[in-house]
Amino acid sequence: MPDHFSDSASPLSIAQLSHEPIVIPITALDGARFELLCVQPAGEWRQLLYWLPAMGVPAKHYLPMAEALAARGIAMVVHEWRGIGSSDRRASRRSNWGYRELLLDDLPPAIAAVQSRWPDKIRLIGGHSLGGQVASLYAALHSADYAGIVLVASGAPYWRAYPRSLLIKIGCMLAPLAANLRGYLPGRRIGFAGNEARGLTADWARSARSGRYSATGMSQNLDELLAAVRLPIFALRLRDDWLVPKASLEWLLGKMPQSSHRAGVLTPDDLRGQPADHFSWMKAPAPIVERLADWMDSLGA
Repeated sequence: MPDHFSDSASPLSIAQLSHEPIVIPITALDGARFELLCVQPAGEWRQLLYWLPAMGVPAKHYLPMAEALAARGIAMVVHEWRGIGSSDRRASRRSNWGYRELLLDDLPPAIAAVQSRWPDKIRLIGGHSLGGQVASLYAALHSADYAGIVLVASGAPYWRAYPRSLLIKIGCMLAPLAANLRGYLPGRRIGFAGNEARGLTADWARSARSGRYSATGMSQNLDELLAAVRLPIFALRLRDDWLVPKASLEWLLGKMPQSSHRAGVLTPDDLRGQPADHFSWMKAPAPIVERLADWMDSLGA
């Protein structure tokens, strides 16, 4: 699945997991409901990674990664995006949201629930694709709460960072138009992400056109907040991932110049024969988890 995530191709069912995940129900500040999936190690542990999925990908598809991290003594909590999976909302003309709702309505009560359940654990935040971008933005808003940021197959969607830049620019101009006409972006039909809210589509497309982050309804200068972040960052790119080329990751990392980072690129050989693209690593995440867990150990936190 190199370009588009298929929900029908789950890499691992919950029944196949070594440990059934802990499910934490969350009510967002505006009343929306969703669930967190949590996998923790069997013995003592001290580090927890709060994980944000790629756009259009349900939380359950990161359970193999969570299992592998638990085997290394690290707990993982997987967020559920509004509009998919366990969320009680679905994008439509009447149901709309954007980055503001994700950052200010959904994440704060979810993070608070995790902190309440495991108050003494060292927390990092990270994500895949859009998840890595939103994780960076949330860390910029709450940098004192985290020991680091993790990015896997994630980068800024700025059109100039892509080899086929003109096509990307045209796409990020057309996507909001399509979303406004239909009431939401029919991502499943067009082969990009899921069925996404038009507000989310507009915020994403604005960052793709301008190279800067902003959110409708938020007064904060998000790029200024990113520039002030002083956290260690772990970033892995996949060699054949056209959705996140090298320049895309570099553009995102460049927004956090005061943060130290360890960046790397994985090939099919590193992934034990799996394609090194945007989604295939999710089927067998052990090579990524090995590198991530080693880095987390090196933090000495």
